Amino acid sequence: MTNQDINARMGVALIGAGMIAPTHVAALSAMRDQLRLGAVVSRHPENAAYLADHYAGDAPLFTADLAEVTDNPDIHMAIVATPPSVRIDLITALAKAGKHILLEKPVARNSAEAQQVVEICESAGVSLGILFQHRARAPSIAAADLIAKGGLGKLAHVEIAIPLWRDQSYYDELGRGTYARDGGGVLLTQAIHTIDLALSFTGPVTRVQGMVATTALHRMEAEDMAVAGLQFANGAVGSLTASTASYPHGVETITLHYEHATLRVGTGSLDVFWRGARNDHEVVVAGGASDNGPVVAKHGWHQAIIADFADAIRKGTAPMVTGRQALASHHLITAIETSSRDGRIVDLPLA
Repeated sequence: MTNQDINARMGVALIGAGMIAPTHVAALSAMRDQLRLGAVVSRHPENAAYLADHYAGDAPLFTADLAEVTDNPDIHMAIVATPPSVRIDLITALAKAGKHILLEKPVARNSAEAQQVVEICESAGVSLGILFQHRARAPSIAAADLIAKGGLGKLAHVEIAIPLWRDQSYYDELGRGTYARDGGGVLLTQAIHTIDLALSFTGPVTRVQGMVATTALHRMEAEDMAVAGLQFANGAVGSLTASTASYPHGVETITLHYEHATLRVGTGSLDVFWRGARNDHEVVVAGGASDNGPVVAKHGWHQAIIADFADAIRKGTAPMVTGRQALASHHLITAIETSSRDGRIVDLPLA
């Protein structure tokens, strides 16, 4: 692939046509001047054809044959939005063909598989980005900027809260909430977004004591509730609570207690409480879009991540979240699960 090829309208393939696929297609439609959706790969392409209604450009090829992507020199990157259970072979084939990969979270079903995915892409020399769209929210960006400027003092206490609700019908879908298909429950499927965002603010966790469980509100194999005490490399301590058994559906928040101020980062807001100041409450971002259910209603956050990834390919730079950076969230989730299973404190090595 030459620089001229990359700088033209970049060809994109979407692998997987599940519940998040319309969001990806709408995002790609909004970027059709820079990116071209060339193919949608699905086990049942006839059932995926409706996605053409979400795309304003020329209708893509709908196929069940991955070779239509790997053998096509006009497709430069692939968005992989399949269940984690079928990713290793897909990613191996795409990476060997030189296709850059933007991967829906999680990277894989467990830390070992996630490490394998990262190494496959690194060995092939292709870029691997992870679609953690919470990074693209206005409150997240504003919080990251404020932290980077300094002036908050030392981080002392972190509260990560993910109080979500999923009806039983959500888990009645074949394989959902199982270890074989999804790799786990609320931690790996929902909370990993907020965990990634929190770690981007705080830096790594070094010690965990956790408990996971399945409440009486759901019939499922994996957990729908998790709690953990956290110790961070920078000396801060904190807590994580995550659930899909919290009715009514709540709002995810990350609260960061610094020496001079507290930041409360929500889905659509950023509040800063300055200690000792006359006007102690500063609303940095107010209102905005939020998640009201299992699927993000608008495609703007996905569009921002996809645009960043395409730009990184063109420039030869790292995307917003690399595969290797995403391993930190996987390792933390594994540590919480291990702590719960073994009834002990788990130490995480620094990368």
